[in-house]
Amino acid sequence: MYKRGGGKTAFIDDLGEYSYAELAGRVNRCANMLKALGLRQESRIALVMLDTIDYPAMFWGAIKAGIVPVCINTLLTTDNYRYVLGNARAQVLVVGEPLLPAFLSMLGELPNLEKVIVVGSGGQGHALLDDLLATASGEFQAAATSRDDVAFWLNSSGSTGNPKGVKHRHSSPYWAAKLYGRQVLGMREDDVVFSAAKLFFAYGIGNANFFPLLVGATSVLMAERPTPDAVMGVLSRHRPTIFGGVPTLYAAMLADKNNNRDAGSDRLRMCISAGEALPEDIGNTWKQRFGVDILDGVGSTEMLHIFLSNRPNDVRYGTSGKMVPGYEGRLADDKGETVPQGELGELLVNGPSAADGYWNEREKTIKTFVGAWTYTGDKYTQDAEGYYHYCGRSDDMFKSGGNWVSPFEVESALIAHDKVLEAAVVPREDEHGNLKPQAFVVLQQGVDAGESLREELKLFIRNSIELWKYPRWIEFRDELPKTATGKIQRFKLRQ
Repeated sequence: MYKRGGGKTAFIDDLGEYSYAELAGRVNRCANMLKALGLRQESRIALVMLDTIDYPAMFWGAIKAGIVPVCINTLLTTDNYRYVLGNARAQVLVVGEPLLPAFLSMLGELPNLEKVIVVGSGGQGHALLDDLLATASGEFQAAATSRDDVAFWLNSSGSTGNPKGVKHRHSSPYWAAKLYGRQVLGMREDDVVFSAAKLFFAYGIGNANFFPLLVGATSVLMAERPTPDAVMGVLSRHRPTIFGGVPTLYAAMLADKNNNRDAGSDRLRMCISAGEALPEDIGNTWKQRFGVDILDGVGSTEMLHIFLSNRPNDVRYGTSGKMVPGYEGRLADDKGETVPQGELGELLVNGPSAADGYWNEREKTIKTFVGAWTYTGDKYTQDAEGYYHYCGRSDDMFKSGGNWVSPFEVESALIAHDKVLEAAVVPREDEHGNLKPQAFVVLQQGVDAGESLREELKLFIRNSIELWKYPRWIEFRDELPKTATGKIQRFKLRQ
Protein backbone atom coordinates (compact mmCIF):
# COMPACT_ATOMS: atom_id res chain seq x y z
CA MET A 1 0.00 0.00 0.00
CA TYR A 2 1.07 3.59 -0.73
CA LYS A 3 3.26 4.93 2.10
CA ARG A 4 3.94 8.56 1.21
CA GLY A 5 1.63 11.43 2.13
CA GLY A 6 -1.03 10.01 4.43
CA GLY A 7 -3.20 13.07 3.73
CA LYS A 8 -3.63 12.11 0.07
CA THR A 9 -7.16 10.97 -0.83
CA ALA A 10 -7.28 7.19 -1.22
CA PHE A 11 -11.00 6.59 -1.78
CA ILE A 12 -14.08 8.62 -2.59
CA ASP A 13 -17.45 6.95 -2.05
CA ASP A 14 -21.03 8.20 -2.06
CA LEU A 15 -20.66 9.66 1.44
CA GLY A 16 -17.27 11.35 1.34
CA GLU A 17 -13.51 11.22 0.90
CA TYR A 18 -10.97 9.18 2.90
CA SER A 19 -7.24 9.78 3.09
CA TYR A 20 -4.58 7.09 3.06
CA ALA A 21 -4.05 7.71 6.78
CA GLU A 22 -7.79 7.30 7.48
CA LEU A 23 -7.84 4.13 5.38
CA ALA A 24 -4.90 2.67 7.33
CA GLY A 25 -6.62 3.36 10.64
CA ARG A 26 -9.88 1.83 9.42
CA VAL A 27 -8.05 -1.26 8.15
CA ASN A 28 -6.45 -1.71 11.59
CA ARG A 29 -9.77 -1.34 13.37
CA CYS A 30 -11.28 -3.99 11.11
CA ALA A 31 -8.39 -6.34 11.86
CA ASN A 32 -8.76 -5.81 15.61
CA MET A 33 -12.53 -6.25 15.40
CA LEU A 34 -12.20 -9.60 13.63
CA LYS A 35 -9.65 -10.86 16.13
CA ALA A 36 -11.92 -9.78 18.98
CA LEU A 37 -14.63 -12.03 17.52
CA GLY A 38 -12.32 -14.97 18.15
CA LEU A 39 -11.36 -15.59 14.53
CA ARG A 40 -8.02 -17.29 14.06
CA GLN A 41 -5.55 -17.08 11.24
CA GLU A 42 -6.85 -18.71 8.04
CA SER A 43 -10.48 -18.42 9.17
CA ARG A 44 -12.80 -17.30 6.37
CA ILE A 45 -15.26 -14.42 6.32
CA ALA A 46 -17.77 -13.69 3.55
CA LEU A 47 -18.01 -10.16 2.14
CA VAL A 48 -21.32 -9.35 0.42
CA MET A 49 -21.01 -5.60 0.40
CA LEU A 50 -21.71 -2.59 -1.78
CA ASP A 51 -18.79 -0.52 -3.02
CA THR A 52 -18.07 1.89 -0.17
CA ILE A 53 -14.99 2.61 1.94
CA ASP A 54 -16.00 -0.29 4.20
CA TYR A 55 -15.22 -2.81 1.46
CA PRO A 56 -11.47 -2.15 1.07
CA ALA A 57 -11.21 -1.60 4.85
CA MET A 58 -12.73 -5.01 5.60
CA PHE A 59 -10.82 -6.71 2.78
CA TRP A 60 -7.38 -5.44 3.85
CA GLY A 61 -8.23 -5.65 7.56
CA ALA A 62 -8.98 -9.35 7.24
CA ILE A 63 -5.81 -10.00 5.22
CA LYS A 64 -3.68 -8.04 7.69
CA ALA A 65 -5.03 -10.29 10.47
CA GLY A 66 -4.26 -13.42 8.40
CA ILE A 67 -7.99 -14.04 7.93
CA VAL A 68 -9.29 -14.93 4.45
CA PRO A 69 -12.01 -12.69 2.96
CA VAL A 70 -14.28 -14.39 0.43
CA CYS A 71 -15.59 -11.80 -2.05
CA ILE A 72 -19.13 -12.61 -3.19
CA ASN A 73 -21.11 -10.75 -5.80
CA THR A 74 -24.10 -8.70 -4.73
CA LEU A 75 -26.53 -9.75 -7.48
CA LEU A 76 -27.04 -13.43 -6.74
CA THR A 77 -30.30 -15.16 -5.94
CA THR A 78 -31.03 -16.60 -2.50
CA ASP A 79 -30.27 -20.08 -3.82
CA ASN A 80 -26.93 -18.89 -5.22
CA TYR A 81 -26.03 -17.31 -1.88
CA ARG A 82 -26.96 -20.47 -0.03
CA TYR A 83 -24.62 -22.48 -2.28
CA VAL A 84 -21.70 -20.03 -2.17
CA LEU A 85 -21.84 -19.45 1.60
CA GLY A 86 -22.23 -23.15 2.29
CA ASN A 87 -19.32 -23.96 0.01
CA ALA A 88 -17.05 -21.36 1.62
CA ARG A 89 -17.91 -22.42 5.20
CA ALA A 90 -17.43 -18.83 6.35
CA GLN A 91 -17.64 -18.15 10.07
CA VAL A 92 -18.63 -14.50 9.66
CA LEU A 93 -20.84 -12.81 7.07
CA VAL A 94 -20.34 -9.08 6.51
CA VAL A 95 -23.33 -7.88 4.51
CA GLY A 96 -24.63 -4.54 3.30
CA GLU A 97 -27.95 -3.54 4.83
CA PRO A 98 -29.83 -3.44 1.47
CA LEU A 99 -28.66 -7.01 0.79
CA LEU A 100 -29.55 -8.48 4.19
CA PRO A 101 -33.11 -9.64 3.33
CA ALA A 102 -31.75 -12.20 0.84
CA PHE A 103 -29.94 -13.97 3.71
CA LEU A 104 -32.45 -13.94 6.56
CA SER A 105 -34.27 -17.11 5.53
CA MET A 106 -31.10 -19.20 5.18
CA LEU A 107 -29.00 -18.24 8.20
CA GLY A 108 -30.17 -21.23 10.21
CA GLU A 109 -29.11 -23.54 7.38
CA LEU A 110 -25.41 -22.57 7.54
CA PRO A 111 -23.82 -24.53 10.42
CA ASN A 112 -20.41 -22.85 10.09
CA LEU A 113 -21.76 -19.31 10.24
CA GLU A 114 -21.32 -17.85 13.72
CA LYS A 115 -21.79 -14.11 13.26
CA VAL A 116 -23.55 -11.68 10.92
CA ILE A 117 -22.28 -8.10 10.73
CA VAL A 118 -24.38 -5.53 8.90
CA VAL A 119 -22.95 -2.51 7.10
CA GLY A 120 -25.58 0.16 7.66
CA SER A 121 -27.93 1.39 10.37
CA GLY A 122 -30.52 -1.39 10.50
CA GLY A 123 -29.20 -4.79 11.49
CA GLN A 124 -32.51 -6.54 12.29
CA GLY A 125 -30.99 -7.95 15.45
CA HIS A 126 -27.48 -8.42 14.05
CA ALA A 127 -24.36 -6.44 14.97
CA LEU A 128 -23.60 -3.23 13.10
CA LEU A 129 -20.14 -2.74 11.65
CA ASP A 130 -19.87 0.88 12.82
CA ASP A 131 -20.68 -0.13 16.41
CA LEU A 132 -18.00 -2.82 16.42
CA LEU A 133 -15.38 -0.54 14.89
CA ALA A 134 -16.11 2.26 17.37
CA THR A 135 -14.43 0.33 20.18
CA ALA A 136 -11.59 -1.22 18.12
CA SER A 137 -8.02 0.07 18.24
CA GLY A 138 -6.51 1.87 15.27
CA GLU A 139 -3.18 0.10 15.77
CA PHE A 140 -2.51 -3.49 14.67
CA GLN A 141 0.55 -5.66 14.13
CA ALA A 142 0.19 -7.63 10.91
CA ALA A 143 -0.06 -11.41 11.21
CA ALA A 144 2.92 -13.49 10.18
CA THR A 145 2.04 -14.66 6.66
CA SER A 146 4.07 -15.64 3.61
CA ARG A 147 3.65 -14.60 -0.01
CA ASP A 148 2.40 -18.09 -0.85
CA ASP A 149 -0.28 -18.24 1.86
CA VAL A 150 -3.87 -17.96 0.61
CA ALA A 151 -4.90 -14.34 1.20
CA PHE A 152 -8.41 -14.11 -0.24
CA TRP A 153 -10.96 -15.85 -2.40
CA LEU A 154 -12.82 -14.58 -5.42
CA ASN A 155 -15.69 -16.42 -7.02
CA SER A 156 -15.81 -17.22 -10.72
CA SER A 157 -18.52 -15.36 -12.60
CA GLY A 158 -20.77 -18.38 -13.04
CA SER A 159 -20.95 -17.98 -16.82
CA THR A 160 -21.13 -21.78 -17.18
CA GLY A 161 -22.79 -22.83 -13.89
CA ASN A 162 -22.32 -22.40 -10.14
CA PRO A 163 -19.53 -19.99 -9.11
CA LYS A 164 -16.27 -21.63 -8.05
CA GLY A 165 -14.18 -20.40 -5.11
CA VAL A 166 -10.82 -19.21 -6.51
CA LYS A 167 -7.99 -19.02 -3.96
CA HIS A 168 -5.41 -16.26 -4.39
CA ARG A 169 -2.08 -15.77 -2.65
CA HIS A 170 -0.72 -12.78 -0.73
CA SER A 171 1.67 -11.94 -3.59
CA SER A 172 -0.98 -11.92 -6.33
CA PRO A 173 -2.30 -8.31 -5.95
CA TYR A 174 1.25 -6.93 -6.16
CA TRP A 175 2.01 -8.74 -9.40
CA ALA A 176 -1.27 -7.80 -11.06
CA ALA A 177 -0.81 -4.15 -10.04
CA LYS A 178 2.82 -4.02 -11.13
CA LEU A 179 2.59 -5.86 -14.43
CA TYR A 180 -0.69 -4.42 -15.73
CA GLY A 181 -1.69 -1.45 -13.58
CA ARG A 182 1.69 0.26 -13.53
CA GLN A 183 3.47 -1.25 -16.55
CA VAL A 184 0.68 -1.27 -19.17
CA LEU A 185 -1.71 1.43 -17.93
CA GLY A 186 1.05 3.62 -16.55
CA MET A 187 -1.18 4.42 -13.58
CA ARG A 188 0.35 7.16 -11.47
CA GLU A 189 -0.13 9.10 -8.25
CA ASP A 190 -2.17 11.93 -9.80
CA ASP A 191 -4.70 9.58 -11.43
CA VAL A 192 -8.34 9.41 -10.34
CA VAL A 193 -9.71 5.98 -11.17
CA PHE A 194 -13.33 4.93 -11.54
CA SER A 195 -14.23 1.30 -12.16
CA ALA A 196 -17.85 0.52 -12.99
CA ALA A 197 -16.90 -3.13 -12.44
CA LYS A 198 -17.51 -3.85 -8.76
CA LEU A 199 -15.02 -4.85 -6.07
CA PHE A 200 -16.32 -8.41 -5.80
CA PHE A 201 -15.22 -8.96 -9.41
CA ALA A 202 -11.53 -9.74 -10.21
CA TYR A 203 -11.47 -7.00 -12.84
CA GLY A 204 -13.03 -4.49 -10.46
CA ILE A 205 -10.92 -5.23 -7.39
CA GLY A 206 -7.79 -4.72 -9.46
CA ASN A 207 -8.97 -1.50 -11.08
CA ALA A 208 -10.38 0.15 -7.97
CA ASN A 209 -8.34 -1.37 -5.14
CA PHE A 210 -5.00 -2.97 -6.03
CA PHE A 211 -3.76 -0.63 -8.74
CA PRO A 212 -4.50 2.79 -7.16
CA LEU A 213 -3.14 1.74 -3.78
CA LEU A 214 0.18 0.64 -5.26
CA VAL A 215 0.92 4.05 -6.81
CA GLY A 216 -0.98 6.39 -4.46
CA ALA A 217 -3.81 7.25 -6.84
CA THR A 218 -7.41 8.02 -5.86
CA SER A 219 -10.22 5.51 -6.44
CA VAL A 220 -13.89 6.48 -6.82
CA LEU A 221 -16.45 3.96 -5.55
CA MET A 222 -20.13 3.84 -6.46
CA ALA A 223 -22.56 1.73 -4.44
CA GLU A 224 -25.43 1.56 -6.93
CA ARG A 225 -25.61 -0.60 -10.02
CA PRO A 226 -23.59 0.76 -12.95
CA THR A 227 -26.37 1.91 -15.25
CA PRO A 228 -25.34 4.29 -18.04
CA ASP A 229 -26.95 7.25 -16.25
CA ALA A 230 -25.28 6.44 -12.92
CA VAL A 231 -21.88 6.00 -14.57
CA MET A 232 -22.17 9.23 -16.53
CA GLY A 233 -23.07 10.98 -13.27
CA VAL A 234 -19.87 9.79 -11.60
CA LEU A 235 -17.79 10.72 -14.65
CA SER A 236 -19.25 14.23 -14.55
CA ARG A 237 -18.96 14.75 -10.76
CA HIS A 238 -15.52 13.32 -10.09
CA ARG A 239 -13.84 13.74 -13.50
CA PRO A 240 -11.70 10.60 -13.35
CA THR A 241 -8.65 10.19 -15.57
CA ILE A 242 -9.05 6.40 -15.98
CA PHE A 243 -12.34 4.55 -16.42
CA GLY A 244 -12.91 0.80 -16.44
CA GLY A 245 -16.04 -0.77 -17.90
CA VAL A 246 -17.24 -3.87 -19.75
CA PRO A 247 -18.37 -4.09 -23.40
CA THR A 248 -22.09 -4.26 -22.60
CA LEU A 249 -21.82 -1.09 -20.50
CA TYR A 250 -19.88 0.79 -23.18
CA ALA A 251 -22.53 -0.21 -25.73
CA ALA A 252 -25.36 0.89 -23.43
CA MET A 253 -23.67 4.25 -22.79
CA LEU A 254 -23.17 4.84 -26.50
CA ALA A 255 -26.86 4.06 -27.15
CA ASP A 256 -27.64 7.51 -25.72
CA LYS A 257 -26.45 10.03 -28.31
CA ASN A 258 -26.06 12.66 -25.56
CA ASN A 259 -23.30 10.71 -23.84
CA ASN A 260 -19.92 12.10 -24.85
CA ARG A 261 -16.78 13.64 -23.39
CA ASP A 262 -18.45 16.97 -22.64
CA ALA A 263 -21.15 15.22 -20.59
CA GLY A 264 -18.59 13.05 -18.79
CA SER A 265 -15.01 13.70 -17.72
CA ASP A 266 -12.85 16.23 -19.53
CA ARG A 267 -9.80 14.73 -17.77
CA LEU A 268 -10.31 11.20 -19.11
CA ARG A 269 -7.02 9.94 -20.55
CA MET A 270 -7.65 6.21 -20.78
CA CYS A 271 -10.45 3.63 -20.71
CA ILE A 272 -10.11 -0.11 -20.26
CA SER A 273 -12.41 -3.03 -20.97
CA ALA A 274 -12.52 -6.70 -19.98
CA GLY A 275 -15.03 -9.39 -19.09
CA GLU A 276 -15.81 -10.12 -22.72
CA ALA A 277 -14.13 -9.16 -25.98
CA LEU A 278 -14.82 -5.61 -27.14
CA PRO A 279 -16.46 -5.36 -30.58
CA GLU A 280 -14.52 -3.18 -32.99
CA ASP A 281 -17.49 -0.93 -33.73
CA ILE A 282 -17.91 -0.04 -30.04
CA GLY A 283 -14.23 0.86 -29.68
CA ASN A 284 -14.24 3.13 -32.72
CA THR A 285 -17.50 4.85 -31.76
CA TRP A 286 -16.28 5.46 -28.20
CA LYS A 287 -13.06 7.02 -29.50
CA GLN A 288 -15.07 9.38 -31.70
CA ARG A 289 -17.42 10.45 -28.88
CA PHE A 290 -15.15 10.49 -25.83
CA GLY A 291 -11.80 11.28 -27.42
CA VAL A 292 -9.89 8.37 -25.85
CA ASP A 293 -9.25 4.77 -26.76
CA ILE A 294 -10.59 1.76 -24.90
CA LEU A 295 -7.79 -0.67 -24.14
CA ASP A 296 -9.47 -4.03 -24.60
CA GLY A 297 -7.88 -6.73 -22.47
CA VAL A 298 -8.33 -10.32 -21.39
CA GLY A 299 -8.19 -11.48 -17.80
CA SER A 300 -9.75 -14.14 -15.66
CA THR A 301 -10.63 -14.77 -12.05
CA GLU A 302 -8.08 -17.58 -12.11
CA MET A 303 -5.27 -15.18 -13.16
CA LEU A 304 -6.68 -12.33 -11.01
CA HIS A 305 -6.58 -9.66 -13.70
CA ILE A 306 -5.60 -8.80 -17.27
CA PHE A 307 -2.71 -10.68 -18.88
CA LEU A 308 -3.42 -9.95 -22.56
CA SER A 309 -4.12 -6.42 -23.69
CA ASN A 310 -4.00 -3.61 -26.16
CA ARG A 311 -1.63 -0.83 -25.04
CA PRO A 312 -1.59 2.95 -25.05
CA ASN A 313 -0.53 4.04 -28.55
CA ASP A 314 -0.86 0.44 -29.73
CA VAL A 315 -4.60 -0.15 -30.01
CA ARG A 316 -5.88 -2.50 -32.68
CA TYR A 317 -9.65 -2.78 -32.35
CA GLY A 318 -10.99 -6.21 -33.16
CA THR A 319 -8.05 -7.86 -31.38
CA SER A 320 -7.27 -8.57 -27.73
CA GLY A 321 -3.78 -7.13 -28.12
CA LYS A 322 -0.57 -8.85 -27.01
CA MET A 323 0.61 -10.62 -23.87
CA VAL A 324 1.35 -8.33 -20.93
CA PRO A 325 5.11 -8.51 -20.21
CA GLY A 326 5.62 -10.84 -17.25
CA TYR A 327 3.02 -13.29 -18.57
CA GLU A 328 3.44 -16.00 -21.18
CA GLY A 329 0.72 -17.34 -23.45
CA ARG A 330 0.36 -20.08 -26.03
CA LEU A 331 -2.48 -21.57 -28.05
CA ALA A 332 -3.01 -25.30 -27.70
CA ASP A 333 -5.09 -28.00 -29.35
CA ASP A 334 -7.24 -30.54 -27.52
CA LYS A 335 -4.11 -32.55 -26.62
CA GLY A 336 -2.30 -29.55 -25.13
CA GLU A 337 0.10 -29.24 -28.07
CA THR A 338 0.92 -25.76 -29.37
CA VAL A 339 -0.91 -24.98 -32.63
CA PRO A 340 0.79 -23.36 -35.65
CA GLN A 341 0.49 -19.61 -36.07
CA GLY A 342 -2.89 -18.58 -37.44
CA GLU A 343 -4.70 -21.71 -36.31
CA LEU A 344 -7.41 -21.87 -33.69
CA GLY A 345 -6.37 -22.96 -30.20
CA GLU A 346 -7.28 -22.64 -26.54
CA LEU A 347 -5.32 -19.95 -24.73
CA LEU A 348 -3.01 -21.12 -21.94
CA VAL A 349 -1.37 -18.56 -19.66
CA ASN A 350 1.57 -18.61 -17.27
CA GLY A 351 2.24 -15.80 -14.79
CA PRO A 352 2.92 -14.85 -11.16
CA SER A 353 -0.67 -13.88 -10.29
CA ALA A 354 -2.12 -17.34 -11.01
CA ALA A 355 -4.51 -18.66 -8.38
CA ASP A 356 -3.71 -21.46 -5.96
CA GLY A 357 -6.61 -23.45 -7.43
CA TYR A 358 -10.32 -23.89 -6.80
CA TRP A 359 -11.78 -24.62 -3.39
CA ASN A 360 -13.31 -28.07 -3.08
CA GLU A 361 -13.03 -28.66 -6.85
CA ARG A 362 -10.09 -31.04 -7.26
CA GLU A 363 -10.99 -32.30 -10.74
CA LYS A 364 -11.52 -28.81 -12.14
CA THR A 365 -8.31 -27.59 -10.50
CA ILE A 366 -6.34 -30.40 -12.15
CA LYS A 367 -7.88 -29.62 -15.55
CA THR A 368 -7.41 -25.84 -15.30
CA PHE A 369 -4.03 -25.47 -13.57
CA VAL A 370 -1.75 -27.82 -15.50
CA GLY A 371 1.86 -27.47 -14.44
CA ALA A 372 2.85 -23.84 -14.88
CA TRP A 373 0.00 -23.19 -17.30
CA THR A 374 -3.57 -22.08 -16.66
CA TYR A 375 -6.24 -23.01 -19.19
CA THR A 376 -8.53 -20.06 -19.92
CA GLY A 377 -11.34 -21.92 -21.70
CA ASP A 378 -11.23 -19.37 -24.56
CA LYS A 379 -10.33 -19.95 -28.21
CA TYR A 380 -8.06 -17.55 -30.10
CA THR A 381 -5.92 -17.23 -33.17
CA GLN A 382 -2.64 -15.28 -33.26
CA ASP A 383 -1.50 -13.30 -36.28
CA ALA A 384 2.04 -12.78 -37.58
CA GLU A 385 2.44 -9.55 -35.60
CA GLY A 386 1.62 -11.22 -32.28
CA TYR A 387 -1.94 -9.88 -31.83
CA TYR A 388 -4.49 -12.32 -30.43
CA HIS A 389 -7.93 -12.57 -32.03
CA TYR A 390 -10.74 -13.77 -29.78
CA CYS A 391 -13.05 -16.40 -31.26
CA GLY A 392 -15.17 -17.54 -28.31
CA ARG A 393 -15.31 -19.77 -25.28
CA SER A 394 -14.32 -23.33 -26.00
CA ASP A 395 -17.82 -24.51 -25.14
CA ASP A 396 -19.44 -21.78 -27.27
CA MET A 397 -17.51 -22.57 -30.49
CA PHE A 398 -19.17 -24.91 -32.98
CA LYS A 399 -18.82 -26.14 -36.54
CA SER A 400 -21.33 -25.39 -39.27
CA GLY A 401 -20.88 -27.21 -42.55
CA GLY A 402 -17.49 -28.41 -41.36
CA ASN A 403 -16.25 -24.87 -40.64
CA TRP A 404 -15.68 -23.28 -37.26
CA VAL A 405 -18.10 -20.54 -36.23
CA SER A 406 -16.96 -17.90 -33.76
CA PRO A 407 -20.05 -16.54 -31.96
CA PHE A 408 -18.13 -13.37 -31.15
CA GLU A 409 -17.41 -12.68 -34.83
CA VAL A 410 -21.09 -12.99 -35.76
CA GLU A 411 -22.15 -10.93 -32.74
CA SER A 412 -19.68 -8.17 -33.65
CA ALA A 413 -21.06 -8.07 -37.18
CA LEU A 414 -24.61 -7.75 -35.84
CA ILE A 415 -23.66 -5.00 -33.37
CA ALA A 416 -22.19 -2.99 -36.26
CA HIS A 417 -25.78 -2.53 -37.52
CA ASP A 418 -27.12 0.79 -36.23
CA LYS A 419 -30.38 -0.76 -34.99
CA VAL A 420 -28.71 -3.43 -32.81
CA LEU A 421 -27.64 -2.86 -29.22
CA GLU A 422 -26.59 -6.37 -28.14
CA ALA A 423 -26.39 -9.81 -29.69
CA ALA A 424 -25.61 -13.38 -28.71
CA VAL A 425 -25.10 -16.32 -31.05
CA VAL A 426 -25.49 -20.02 -30.22
CA PRO A 427 -25.73 -23.22 -32.28
CA ARG A 428 -29.10 -24.72 -33.22
CA GLU A 429 -29.93 -27.83 -35.20
CA ASP A 430 -31.74 -27.43 -38.50
CA GLU A 431 -34.28 -29.92 -39.86
CA HIS A 432 -31.43 -32.22 -40.96
CA GLY A 433 -29.71 -32.22 -37.56
CA ASN A 434 -26.87 -29.94 -38.72
CA LEU A 435 -25.70 -27.07 -36.50
CA LYS A 436 -26.34 -23.54 -37.75
CA PRO A 437 -26.02 -20.15 -36.00
CA GLN A 438 -29.00 -18.69 -34.15
CA ALA A 439 -28.89 -15.07 -32.99
CA PHE A 440 -30.62 -13.43 -30.05
CA VAL A 441 -30.77 -9.67 -30.57
CA VAL A 442 -31.56 -6.69 -28.34
CA LEU A 443 -32.52 -3.67 -30.44
CA GLN A 444 -31.73 -0.03 -29.87
CA GLN A 445 -34.42 1.88 -28.00
CA GLY A 446 -37.36 2.84 -30.19
CA VAL A 447 -36.62 0.31 -32.95
CA ASP A 448 -39.58 -1.88 -33.91
CA ALA A 449 -38.94 -5.61 -34.28
CA GLY A 450 -40.50 -7.33 -37.21
CA GLU A 451 -39.99 -9.78 -40.05
CA SER A 452 -38.63 -7.10 -42.38
CA LEU A 453 -35.93 -6.14 -39.85
CA ARG A 454 -35.09 -9.80 -39.33
CA GLU A 455 -34.45 -10.22 -43.06
CA GLU A 456 -32.56 -6.91 -43.17
CA LEU A 457 -30.18 -8.15 -40.46
CA LYS A 458 -29.64 -11.49 -42.20
CA LEU A 459 -28.74 -9.71 -45.44
CA PHE A 460 -26.47 -7.31 -43.54
CA ILE A 461 -24.56 -10.22 -42.01
CA ARG A 462 -24.35 -12.20 -45.26
CA ASN A 463 -22.68 -9.20 -46.87
CA SER A 464 -20.06 -8.84 -44.12
CA ILE A 465 -18.93 -12.36 -43.13
CA GLU A 466 -18.65 -15.84 -44.66
CA LEU A 467 -21.93 -17.41 -45.75
CA TRP A 468 -21.88 -20.32 -43.31
CA LYS A 469 -21.63 -17.93 -40.35
CA TYR A 470 -24.78 -15.89 -40.92
CA PRO A 471 -27.62 -16.63 -38.45
CA ARG A 472 -30.42 -18.70 -39.95
CA TRP A 473 -32.73 -17.69 -37.11
CA ILE A 474 -32.94 -14.31 -35.36
CA GLU A 475 -34.98 -13.89 -32.19
CA PHE A 476 -35.56 -10.44 -30.70
CA ARG A 477 -35.26 -10.12 -26.91
CA ASP A 478 -35.73 -7.29 -24.44
CA GLU A 479 -32.53 -8.37 -22.69
CA LEU A 480 -29.93 -11.14 -22.70
CA PRO A 481 -29.10 -13.33 -19.69
CA LYS A 482 -25.90 -12.10 -18.09
CA THR A 483 -23.77 -12.74 -15.05
CA ALA A 484 -23.38 -10.01 -12.44
CA THR A 485 -20.13 -9.04 -14.18
CA GLY A 486 -21.79 -8.44 -17.55
CA LYS A 487 -20.88 -11.67 -19.33
CA ILE A 488 -23.55 -13.09 -21.59
CA GLN A 489 -24.67 -16.53 -20.40
CA ARG A 490 -24.90 -18.27 -23.76
CA PHE A 491 -25.44 -21.63 -22.08
CA LYS A 492 -28.85 -20.38 -20.95
CA LEU A 493 -29.72 -19.42 -24.52
CA ARG A 494 -28.63 -22.84 -25.75
CA GLN A 495 -31.02 -24.41 -23.26
